[in-house]
Amino acid sequence: MDHSVVKRLRQEVGDRLAQQRRADAASGLAPMSPEDERQFARALISMVLDEFARGEITLGRRPPSAEEEEALAAGVHAALFGVGRLQPLLEDPEIENIDVNGCDRVFIGYADGRETMAEPVAESDDELVELIQILAAYSGLSSRPFDTANPQLDLRLPDGSRLSAVMDVTARPSLSIRRARLGKVFLSDLMGNGTFSPEIGAFLRAAVLARKNIMLAGATNAGKTTMLRAIANEIPAHERLITVERALELGLDQFPELHPNCVAFEQRLPNSEGQGAISMAELVRRSLRMNPSRVIVGEVLGDEIVTMLNAMTQGNDGSLSTIHANSSMEVFNRVATYAIQSEERLPIEASHMLIAGAIDFVVFIEKRNDYAHGGRLRRYVSSIREVTGVDGRVLSSEVFAAGPSGAAMPAAPISCLDDLADQGYSPSNSAVW
Repeated sequence: MDHSVVKRLRQEVGDRLAQQRRADAASGLAPMSPEDERQFARALISMVLDEFARGEITLGRRPPSAEEEEALAAGVHAALFGVGRLQPLLEDPEIENIDVNGCDRVFIGYADGRETMAEPVAESDDELVELIQILAAYSGLSSRPFDTANPQLDLRLPDGSRLSAVMDVTARPSLSIRRARLGKVFLSDLMGNGTFSPEIGAFLRAAVLARKNIMLAGATNAGKTTMLRAIANEIPAHERLITVERALELGLDQFPELHPNCVAFEQRLPNSEGQGAISMAELVRRSLRMNPSRVIVGEVLGDEIVTMLNAMTQGNDGSLSTIHANSSMEVFNRVATYAIQSEERLPIEASHMLIAGAIDFVVFIEKRNDYAHGGRLRRYVSSIREVTGVDGRVLSSEVFAAGPSGAAMPAAPISCLDDLADQGYSPSNSAVW
C-alpha cells in the first residue's frame, strides 16, 4: 500500500469531515455522535476513493483493484480514527509491546517473549511526531501537548493500550506502547494463564470482599495493571468506585455491567501558560469528597502517596494501587521514600507508622523470560506479604512465599484469617470458590 496516497486521501476526507462539522454548527444542528461521525467518514472515504480511481484512469494509470481499494479505505480510516500504520500492530492479539526509536526503527515484543523488527510506522520522524500529536489531541479527557516545550507524553489509546513518547531529549522521537491485551479480565483468567494458583485466587477474592487495602508491586511490564483490573472486578457492583490515574488506563468505567457507579479521574497537565494543572495528590483529595466506596490509584509515583495512605486510614477500606518495586519487602522503603519527597515531608518513622496503619497486603508480581521453560515470558505472583505492625519500621509476614518454581505458595499464617474466613476463604479448601 502506498502510504503517501493514504496520507493524501486522509487529508481530503478530513477536510470534508471538518466542512460538514462547520455546516452543521452553522445550521444549529447537534454535533454528530462519534459513531455517526465514523459512519459518515466511511461514506466520505468511499466517495473520495471513487474520485481517486477516476482520476487515475484519466491520467492513463491503472486504478486500484478491489483488494487495493479495500486496503486504502482501511488505511484512511485508521489514519483518521486509529493510529495510522500502528493500527495493524495494535490489532494483532499476539503483540504485547511496540517500541519505536524513530519512524523506521520499530521493535515488536510478543506475548511469548519473542522480539522482532517491523516495518516503518511513518515516512519520516516529522510524520511520526504529527501522528503522536494527533493522538495526544484526541485521547484522554483533555488534549495533551507534544512539542518542543512539552517533550514528554503519556496517554491511553482508544483500545486501552498505554503510550509513552518523548522528543528533543532523544536524538529521534521515540515512543513505547504497552498493549492492553486483557481488557475485561478476572482472577479466573489469571489463574488459567498461570499467574497464580487457585488458592491465591481464592485468597485475593476474599481479601477484596473483606475490604483489605492491597498494593500490587512489580517491575515495569510485570502485569500490575492487568492484575489490578482483575482484583477490582471482584468488587461488588453496588459499590461506588473512584479511580485516579496519570493517564487513563484502567478503564473500569468502560464496563458498566461490572461497575455501574464508577468515576475515572485523570491528572491534568498545565496549559501553555503553565496554568490549569491538577495533580494526582489533588485528585486523590477530591476523590474523598465524591462519596467513594473505594479509591483506586492506578500507579503511585510521587507525592500522592501521603494523601492516599491517609485516605486508607480514614475509613476508605478496600483501596487498591500499584507501585514499582523489586520485591515485596522493598515496597515499604519505596513508599517511605515517596513520603519523604512529598509536600508533607514525612520523616521515615512517621512514614512507616502511616504505612503500617494503611496497607494490609502487598502482592509482588515477578516477570521472567524463562528459557528453561521454552523461552516464554512468565508473569507470576512470587510473594504476598501481610503488614502486621510497626516497631520503628514496618513489620510484615510473608504469607505466600516463592516455592521451587518461583511461584508463591502458602507460608506464614495469616493474622487476619478470621476476616477472610467470613468471606469464604479457608486454607484447607481455598481452591473451592
